[in-house]
Amino acid sequence: MAQYAPFIQPYIEYNQNGWGPCEVPELEVPYQPFCKSDRLGKISDWMVPVQDKKYSSKYASTFGNNSQYAYFHEDDDATFHLVDGNNLRDLKPYQRNRYRPNQRNNLRGHGRNARGNTVGGGGGGVGLGAAGLGAGNKYGKGRDMRRGHMGRRFIRNAPVRLRESSVVVRSDWVSVEEIDFPRLLKLSLPHIKEGIDVATCGSLEYYDKQCDRINVKKERPLQKIDRIITVPGTIDDPIIRRLSKTMGTVFATDDIIASIMCCTRSVYSWDIVIEKLGSKIFLDKRDNAQFDLLTVNETSLEPPQDEDGFINSPQSLSLEATLINHNFSQQVLKLGDQEPKHKFEEPNPFEAPGVELASVAYRYKQWKLGDDVVVIVRCKHNGVMKTPGGELQFLSIKALNEWDSKVANTVEWRQKLDSQRGAVLASELRNNACKLAKWTVEAVLAGSDQLKIGYVSRVNRKDHLRHVILGMQQFKPLEFATQINLNMDNAWGVLRCLIDIVMKQPDGKFLIMKDPNKPMIRIYEIPENAFDSDDNENEDTSEDKPFTK
Repeated sequence: MAQYAPFIQPYIEYNQNGWGPCEVPELEVPYQPFCKSDRLGKISDWMVPVQDKKYSSKYASTFGNNSQYAYFHEDDDATFHLVDGNNLRDLKPYQRNRYRPNQRNNLRGHGRNARGNTVGGGGGGVGLGAAGLGAGNKYGKGRDMRRGHMGRRFIRNAPVRLRESSVVVRSDWVSVEEIDFPRLLKLSLPHIKEGIDVATCGSLEYYDKQCDRINVKKERPLQKIDRIITVPGTIDDPIIRRLSKTMGTVFATDDIIASIMCCTRSVYSWDIVIEKLGSKIFLDKRDNAQFDLLTVNETSLEPPQDEDGFINSPQSLSLEATLINHNFSQQVLKLGDQEPKHKFEEPNPFEAPGVELASVAYRYKQWKLGDDVVVIVRCKHNGVMKTPGGELQFLSIKALNEWDSKVANTVEWRQKLDSQRGAVLASELRNNACKLAKWTVEAVLAGSDQLKIGYVSRVNRKDHLRHVILGMQQFKPLEFATQINLNMDNAWGVLRCLIDIVMKQPDGKFLIMKDPNKPMIRIYEIPENAFDSDDNENEDTSEDKPFTK
C-alpha cells in the first residue's frame, strides 16, 4: 500500500438552509445595456484567418466599443442563400420534378393576396391601400413575393447594419427625453387652421406647360442650371429675426418642421439644434451639416450599401438626388424673359450682388397651436402657373430619380412609367416614404396648389452625371397626403409634443436627434459651444454616459 498516493477526502460544504453556496463573495459586476435582438456569439472563432481584416468588426457591440457583453452578428447569415431554381436545368429528367416547387400554386396564392389593393396608372392620382406605402398593391409587393420564391428575396435573418449617428454624442451632454415612435404615432392635435401670411418675399417664374407632355418616348435631357438656391438657417434669416421681435414663440423653416412631423418614417439619423431664449424657441440646423441633402431609398428593404467612392453609395446618391432636384426645379420653368415674373411684396432677403438666384419665393406663415404657442415657419414655392380661367396657382416642384433598378430591386421606369405609372409611384412610396412625406408636408405648409413630381433617370445606370426627364405627375398636396396615409393631425401633435418638452426646460441649447439604429427620438441638453470646435469628433461617442435629467 505504500506505493500508492494517499487518498485525501475533499471538503464539501453543506448548506442547511437551502441549496447553493453558503457564502457569496462580494464582487462589483458593472451594468451593461443589452439588446433583445442580439444573438449569442462565439467564445472564439477559429475559422477566420488572422490576417483577414474585412470583418474586423464582426462581433462589435451594438452599444459601442465599451460594451462587454453585447454581440452583433454581421456576416454569418449573409452567406446563407436559397437554392437557385435556374440550377435545376442541369438535373436529369427524372430528378427535376423531385426538387422543383409547385410554382403554379405559389403564384396563384400570392396573386389573390396581391389583388387586395390596386394602383391605377395614368397621370392623375394614385389609389393606395390603408398602409399608404404601396404594400399589397398589384404591381409592388405581389411581384416581390413571387420573386422571393425564385430564391432572391427571402434570405433568412438578414444581418442588421449599424448606422452612424449624424452627430457625435459627447459625454458632457445631458439626456432630457427619449421618445419612441409608437408613442409619437399616438399623438394628435386636430383642428389646426390654415396658416396666416405674415410676410412674402421673392419672385417666381412661370411653369412651362410643355413639360407635362414629356414621356418615355419623348424624353428630355436634364440640363445644368447655373443658379444658386440659398438655404440659410433659421437664425441667419433676417426676416425671422425681424418677426421674432414682435410676434411668435417658435421659429423654424419648412424643411426642419417637415423633418420633425415625419420623423416616424425616417430611418437615417438626423439632428436639429434648438435654442431657447425666454419664451422664444428657435429650431435650426448645424453649420456644415448634411441636413439639406436628400436621401435615396431610405425606407427600402435593401438600402444602398456603404461603400466610399462608389457611385451608388448613400453619400453619392444623396448628392446626385440633391443636384437633380435643383436643376429640375429650374428647367421646367420659363427661364429668362419669356414671361414676366410674379413678384411678392418684398424682394428676396438673400439676394447678393453678382449672384443669380433660383426661382424661389418665401412665405412666412404663422400657426396657433393653443396655449399661446405661435409657430412661424419660412415656407417656399418653386414656381407659379395660370389656370385656363386666369387664376394663379403656386407650385412645389420636386424630382424622383432612378439610379439602378437592378440594384434597387425596383421596376424599370422606361418600361413601366407610361403604361403603369401607379406601379412606379407605389415602388417609390415604399422605398422613399420619408422623403415623399416631407415634400408633401412642405407643400401643405406653404399652401401650394399643386405638387409637381418629375421622374428623372440616368442615361446609363453606370453614369451618375447624365440624366433625362421621363415624365411628370401632379397632385393636390392635401389629397396626396391622404393617399399616402399622412395624418396632419398626428404631424402637428408630434411637433407640439417636442415644443412642450423644450418649453419646460431652462434657457439654453438643446439637440433633437433621430437614433441611428432605433425608432426613437432623443433630446439632449448641450453646451453653448458644443459645435464651435472641430474637436467634437474626437470626444467619447458613447450614448450610455450622458446623465439623465
